[in-house]
Amino acid sequence: MNEQIQQFTFFLGIFIAIIMVAIIVAAIVYAIMKVRISKIQKENDDQIEDSSKDKKSKTASGSSGYNKHSILTFMEFDKVEDNMIVQKNGKRFLMVLECQGVNYDLMSDMEKTGVEEGFVQFLNTLRFPIQLYVQTRTVNLEKSIANYKDRLKVVEENLNKMELQYSREQEKGFASKDEQEKAFYNLVKQRNLYEYSKDIILNTEQMNKNRNVLNKKYYIILPYYSEEAQNDNLDKEEVQGLAFSELYTRAQATARALSSTGVTGKILSSVELVDFLYVAYNRDESETYGIDTAIKAGYDALYSTAPDVLDRKKEELEKKIEEQAIEEANNRIRVATQKEQEIKDMVDDMDDIITQKVRELLEDNKDYIGPDVANIALEDLERDEKEKKEGKTKNVGAKKKTKRTRKEAGVQ
Repeated sequence: MNEQIQQFTFFLGIFIAIIMVAIIVAAIVYAIMKVRISKIQKENDDQIEDSSKDKKSKTASGSSGYNKHSILTFMEFDKVEDNMIVQKNGKRFLMVLECQGVNYDLMSDMEKTGVEEGFVQFLNTLRFPIQLYVQTRTVNLEKSIANYKDRLKVVEENLNKMELQYSREQEKGFASKDEQEKAFYNLVKQRNLYEYSKDIILNTEQMNKNRNVLNKKYYIILPYYSEEAQNDNLDKEEVQGLAFSELYTRAQATARALSSTGVTGKILSSVELVDFLYVAYNRDESETYGIDTAIKAGYDALYSTAPDVLDRKKEELEKKIEEQAIEEANNRIRVATQKEQEIKDMVDDMDDIITQKVRELLEDNKDYIGPDVANIALEDLERDEKEKKEGKTKNVGAKKKTKRTRKEAGVQ
């Protein structure tokens, strides 16, 4: 009896344990499903909110064409404010530190070792993520050339004044030889300065035409996420203020840590950040159509001024077709000219060619026509050819003599 009670108690315990495990598993599954359902509901709400915003923007500015909401939705950032790039609806903030590098290759071994140790120390002191970014820009030298030309005008005016003054002093006569040498020295010096300035402008213009002048800029990008605030009761303005304070502190600490390597850094302002983003989106056109020109032209509502990529491909293809067509036409003209010259040479040398062919026929057919007959024919051919050459020589000499006689007689 006792054994039966013990067995019953054992099986009852196992059954209760199984029921408890099933309840726990069901609770876990319920919690997971509830979290998933809430996330899906939140995504649907966000989509409905975005679609309502797009509808409002389309209603405000028309269904066709770009508008503020559509552009900001497409771009990877929301706005540039307080020296920061705001992303993901105020959930991510970026501050950019522009760094001025050092010429590592020209350093001595001791200096290189110091730079490397400083950089290692900089990496060891990092307590937050960073991103290194290198931006290559094509330098537009138009403004520099314009400044050079303005200065050249001043140099030219001074040179003209000095030349006029020197010529007047020469007419009057210098008071002493030292004054004359001094005036001549100053005049030559000014003239050399003018010629040197002209050469600089010419070389700079040629360099600008080649478009091979590149400038690399180095940046350190510092991110900050709204989750780092660890306070859900803050509104967007407070989060942005906290982000600015934290990013500014990080940027200053990064600049100080880099100073041990000889690298200097500065925080980009809002205007400089706009230029930074503009060059990133308009790499090919930024050197000729800068952000200042775009703003003055009223294109600040759009994110890019670059032409459509298909239009550019079409333009490049048309240019390539035209170049190949010109090259093919030149080749055909060259071949036609060569054939025309060959025909002209054959016409001019027709008698000689015929004589050569006759000689070859006689030589090749001696066995058929007989050696004696062939030799007589060859001798007649040589005699006729000799007489023709002598006749041409006499005609040329007669023509030269006639020209000389007419010239001596004064006949034109």
